[in-house]
Amino acid sequence: MISKACVAGPYQKKLEEIAALDGIELRVVVPPYWRTDGHRERLERRHINGYEMSVRKAVFNGHFHYHFYPTLAREIADFTPDLVHVDEEPYNLATAHAVWLARRHSARAVFFSWQNLNRCYPRPFSWLERYCYQRSAAIAGTGGARDVLRAKGFEGPLAVIPQFGVDPDVFRPASRRDSPARFTVGYLGRLVEEKGLRPFMGAMSKMPDVRLRIGGRGPMANWIREFAAERNMIDRLDGPSPVPPTEVPNFLNSLDVLVLPSLPTPKWTEQFGRVLVEAMACQIPVVASDCGEIPGVLGDAGLLTPYGDEKALVGALEQIRDNPERADDLGRRGRAQVMENYTHRKIARDTAAFYSELLGGLS
Repeated sequence: MISKACVAGPYQKKLEEIAALDGIELRVVVPPYWRTDGHRERLERRHINGYEMSVRKAVFNGHFHYHFYPTLAREIADFTPDLVHVDEEPYNLATAHAVWLARRHSARAVFFSWQNLNRCYPRPFSWLERYCYQRSAAIAGTGGARDVLRAKGFEGPLAVIPQFGVDPDVFRPASRRDSPARFTVGYLGRLVEEKGLRPFMGAMSKMPDVRLRIGGRGPMANWIREFAAERNMIDRLDGPSPVPPTEVPNFLNSLDVLVLPSLPTPKWTEQFGRVLVEAMACQIPVVASDCGEIPGVLGDAGLLTPYGDEKALVGALEQIRDNPERADDLGRRGRAQVMENYTHRKIARDTAAFYSELLGGLS
């Protein structure tokens, strides 16, 4: 497997779960770091048992479309895999490079896709996409991503499996949760326009008795602080500030409700919303917009509002604030949804079953 995402320690749990299954020998190629949002996310070795982690330089690190691993040919020649799983979109250079090398060594190839908008890419990326379509199997992270692949002409074997899950032993309800003095609403994620932070802050300005916690980094951090100062919200605002991965469960468990108010744009719509399943695993009620894949991820385990609708968002938050039994029910539904569909173990088993299907059964 080739995966820049696995520089993040929590994501490596899926690798351990795959490697623990019978008949699988796993080597994972990761870069020593990945540049994102103006900083380096360095490799964290947290879950490294049962498989081999090979740390290799990524050329053009930080560029999703045209980074690649110059020593990958040596890796594949040395490991002689039956299958090469590249955790990248089909229009990326790293994907086409890995698929080409897999074919040279008579191995099956699999790429991964979150892309849930039917977009046309300029050359050479459209050429890379077509090359991978014709020579690979695919894993789509959601039904929307599957539909886009089929609509664009991908005819190969395809499974719908999220890229990563959550560890329910880490993301779990706090054993003892102190009731905050104020009803606490939280947001955790990138601080960018498409995440709906303007209507979110507008809605929060209409709920003066509510405490607000914002975790994340991004270009809207200063705007959030300025907006809060203008609306006399500073005394009830915690953040915005980055939340280290190890602190995410504690952050979520400090909330009464998590909000994901994403807005679609011409080039993006919510592809999954990982923080949703993390909050659900912690049994925290969720309110989210009906953007992209969010309704399918939530099912009946959260409250949906029309994206950009401040009034509807306020109404949903008031439902949870004023009805503790409803909040508890949503929390329980969320945890059950995660245990059924979104644990690392579930995703690892589904992934391995797809490998087995492609290879005609693993011995």
